[in-house]
Amino acid sequence: MRRITIEPLTAEAFAPFGDVLATDGAPDRIINQGLCGRYHDRARLDFGPQGRAGLSLFKAEPRALPYRLDMVERHPDGSQAFIPMSLTSFLVIVAADDGGVPAPPRAFLTAAGQAINLHRNTWHGVLTPLEAPGLFAVVDRIGTTPNLQEHWFDAPWTVVSST
Repeated sequence: MRRITIEPLTAEAFAPFGDVLATDGAPDRIINQGLCGRYHDRARLDFGPQGRAGLSLFKAEPRALPYRLDMVERHPDGSQAFIPMSLTSFLVIVAADDGGVPAPPRAFLTAAGQAINLHRNTWHGVLTPLEAPGLFAVVDRIGTTPNLQEHWFDAPWTVVSST
């Protein structure tokens, strides 16, 4: 059995795949009469020359560990930001590109309040909340050209907790 052990989500570990959106540290500036911290421009959004930004809502069924990973996908023409609409964690599975196919995947567990932005053309698993409600705001590319590639693994991976 091929295993992936879940890692905590950090900006450094996730940098090859995308951006971690979080409110760690001091805000970039204080706004709204001193009552709101702004963490400015945290994601490299990229929608290609033939797309535009779209905001959608996704409601995904929670999954359980160990998790069976059969397939990853990527979007060659646009980034995707996944922003949970509740203070729950979720599983993020990503893989580097290895000559047009995914390299061995990595799995990250977000902390409550973290969101992610997947860079354009990053192999990734499907939206994988581990608890309800599984409600996310998603900012991604809207366009008329195809923007989805799937890769089905010959043998599945099993994602397991680090504890």
